[in-house]
Amino acid sequence: MKESALREQICGIALSIFERGLTHGSTGNISARCEDGWLLTPTGSSLGQLDPARLSKLDWSGRHLSGDAPSRENFLHLAMYQERDRSQAVIHLHSTHAVAVSVLEGIDPQDVLPPITAYYVMRIGRLPLVPYYMPGDPALAQAVRGFAGKHHALLLANHGPVVAGSSLAAASDAVEELEATAKLYLLLQGRPIRTLTPEQCAELRAQYPAG
Repeated sequence: MKESALREQICGIALSIFERGLTHGSTGNISARCEDGWLLTPTGSSLGQLDPARLSKLDWSGRHLSGDAPSRENFLHLAMYQERDRSQAVIHLHSTHAVAVSVLEGIDPQDVLPPITAYYVMRIGRLPLVPYYMPGDPALAQAVRGFAGKHHALLLANHGPVVAGSSLAAASDAVEELEATAKLYLLLQGRPIRTLTPEQCAELRAQYPAG
């Protein structure tokens, strides 16, 4: 895909995410690989008001090449790309229900959400919880690296999800599936849940490997 088309696609997905309330204010950031580096939404920008020409462009050492100053969470994206060289896009949101789950006591840090639906298993697989670090703390990048080699989707404690995908569309579908499952999980709190069995999950993961 030409870089100009990729820039338009980033902005189109960002607007869709914003208009449906999956992020708010100037939270959230989106990136994608291009031929000579990677594109990232700028710092302080609203996903509902992006200009394709002003997206940040960086190299693989994280150096800012052009466009507006990059999101201060650029190191999260770089860590995901460096640990997952097949990933073509990364989306990080502060989506309400996923953040709510990330602050619950008693969740399993190795796999935060239960396998409620087939599509969650297909698009997310297993979701580890990354311990809390202050936003902008470089130590968070190192924590992310510890998970990213095995997981394309992570939940940052008291912060929000980070999801990599084989394309922008795949990353968008996955992060939206994560948010929808988090909402279902919260709606079902206090009620008995009939999750998919380990055998059903194994069958889905074998046929539809996530990430």
